[in-house]
Amino acid sequence: MEQALFTANNLWMMIATILVFIMHLGFACVETGFSQSKNTVNILFKNTIIPPIGLLTYAFWGFNLMYPGEDFAGKLFGFAGFGLSSPEGADTGAYNAGYTYWTDFIFQAMFAATAATIVSGAVAERVKLYSFLIFTVLYVGLCYPIVGMWKWGGGFLNTMETPFYDFAGSTIVHSVGGWAALAGIILLGARRGKYVDGKIRPIPGHSMPLATIGVFLLWFGWYGFNGGSVLSADPGAVSHVFVTTTLAAAAGAIGALVTALVVIRSNDLSMVLNGILGGLVGITAGADQMGITDAILIGFISGILVVVAVVAIDRVKLDDPVGATSVHLVCGIWGTLAVGLFGNLASGAQVISQLIGIVCIGAFCFAFAFAVFYVLKITLGIRVSEEEEIEGLDIGEHKMEAYHNLGQSQEKMYS
Repeated sequence: MEQALFTANNLWMMIATILVFIMHLGFACVETGFSQSKNTVNILFKNTIIPPIGLLTYAFWGFNLMYPGEDFAGKLFGFAGFGLSSPEGADTGAYNAGYTYWTDFIFQAMFAATAATIVSGAVAERVKLYSFLIFTVLYVGLCYPIVGMWKWGGGFLNTMETPFYDFAGSTIVHSVGGWAALAGIILLGARRGKYVDGKIRPIPGHSMPLATIGVFLLWFGWYGFNGGSVLSADPGAVSHVFVTTTLAAAAGAIGALVTALVVIRSNDLSMVLNGILGGLVGITAGADQMGITDAILIGFISGILVVVAVVAIDRVKLDDPVGATSVHLVCGIWGTLAVGLFGNLASGAQVISQLIGIVCIGAFCFAFAFAVFYVLKITLGIRVSEEEEIEGLDIGEHKMEAYHNLGQSQEKMYS
């Protein structure tokens, strides 16, 4: 019976890992759909190479940086050495009652690349490829596992009198990416033609069908993201997380729909899509702690925040083509704070702990990302030339097109 339970737990964790892996395809589709067709190959290339970078850096040192062992409990930093080991009982319940050492690694590794994927969308259509890849190695390889250690690895945020709580990563994954996205778009500047004579000029994406497919792939993968964070196949806990995750996403869509109608007077599909994602990000910190009404309220407010944030960020002339800062940073902060306001952990002390975690992780991540982008800016440069931006990064960076001869084909079809 004990072995059967261990096998079931481990199997669910591996299935959850697969679901999280699928999320990278979702990110690729969303970012591509919200971008111009001339930059499609560039977006897909970044979203293809980020997971390999994340997986390898996490295997070489990131896993042991994030989970350094009990000797570093309550600390800011710890390191258990380079490379993956094979500890005693790695393949059995002696390592952990819910999963093997290898399952532990691969599940956590799938989270690692997500932070840089979030940044990819925010800096899309004007960032230099190799500068971005260098940033990815440093950010995923160092910043993410360090702040992850502060909570999930037993660090100081986990050993406070009232521990900081982040169930599946509203802050530790999504805001980590969001803070870097904000630093990137500040230093990179807006796309050419986005802000002209003090006016905001929309630059629409080229494929709303692709963006919609991406959002539903992300929603699908989120069942592994949140459901896997139960760290077992416990029927009650996993099914409860599935329900709170689903209802928050649904409420996020409605919140964004209503707010878009009021604020921009439009049935804006892009806002509803980002509202779904905002609801998912918002519930992630406390998906296991929330009741039904709590989850719906958190998701609905997340949907409102997405629309308000997109409009506000645009007005201060920070150009984010996919709304990554609105979805992952703003809703990540909100969802983390909501743990202290709703659900089983609601209390004044928890709100203070959540604020401490938000501020500490935000300050470190923004400073780290800003420093890396700034050094790259004054050395290699981080922005493509004006000519390359006009022509499209597909040609400039990759010497290929996603839609070869599309214009000629359409001209012939309708001639």
